[in-house]
Amino acid sequence: MNEASEKNLFKQRVWIHIGESISWQGAFVGLGNGDGYITISQARMKKFGLQLGDLCKVKLEKDESEFGMPVPEELIAVFSVEPLYVKHFEQLTKGMQRYILYYIDQVKSTEKREERALLLMNNLVKHQDKKITFRLLLGKD
Repeated sequence: MNEASEKNLFKQRVWIHIGESISWQGAFVGLGNGDGYITISQARMKKFGLQLGDLCKVKLEKDESEFGMPVPEELIAVFSVEPLYVKHFEQLTKGMQRYILYYIDQVKSTEKREERALLLMNNLVKHQDKKITFRLLLGKD
């Protein structure tokens, strides 16, 4: 495998299926020699009764979604209120976009997800003239 095709392979987002009922969106982590791996978090392993060293059937499927994960409804609602948020969000790298989606979606409370979406989008517009970092979006810079 040449270096260019390796880089493209390891930028690929995939659906990871274990057995018949466990699925999530993820990506390869390249090791730099043509090899790579996919991580399974301890929380996910525990949730599905897997332990380190267990053998399981894994199926990988190309993820055709725009962001590699679902867009939280709360962010869609925030976008509908202020189209300027969409414009600035679209200018971010795909990785930063996914991180925003992940950060918003990690809390269970709808109210907290709305708060996070508003905080991030307000700071994105407020600091549009700076290099955007996640610390900046959180209001910590």
